[in-house]
Amino acid sequence: MEIYAFARDFMADHGNPNQWGPTHWPPESLIHADIAAGNSYVCQKNDRIVGTFFFMQGNDIEPTYRTIIGGSWLDTGVYGVVHRLAGDGSVKGIGAFCLEWAYSQCGHLRIDTHSDNRVMQSLLQKCGFRHCGTIYVEEDDYPRLAYEK
Repeated sequence: MEIYAFARDFMADHGNPNQWGPTHWPPESLIHADIAAGNSYVCQKNDRIVGTFFFMQGNDIEPTYRTIIGGSWLDTGVYGVVHRLAGDGSVKGIGAFCLEWAYSQCGHLRIDTHSDNRVMQSLLQKCGFRHCGTIYVEEDDYPRLAYEK
């Protein structure tokens, strides 16, 4: 939860205060559910957790991805999804490492981010993701930019 608190502050400091900030996203109960389901992953350096993310793969696994506005998904097959990607700020490149690892697991990834999250948008572009359109999540009314690789 400390990593997510750092990520909320980082996002707010970089022009993205609304993605996780107002709701203190993600709630601890969701992280516990992710862990119990085997979908929570961490990055370690010298036996210390420095990053974390949600990863799951399957067919039609993300209900909010069923409707995409202003575009379309590149591929309708089985895909992986990454959510709640965050680092503690101590190691550079955690985001790219996590995305590359997840992609290596399935060869087809989808991810979304807030329109104000320029840092994540830049990372996704560097990692070869293509912007496919806009989706909406259940947690708030902010549109999310949808990406696929």
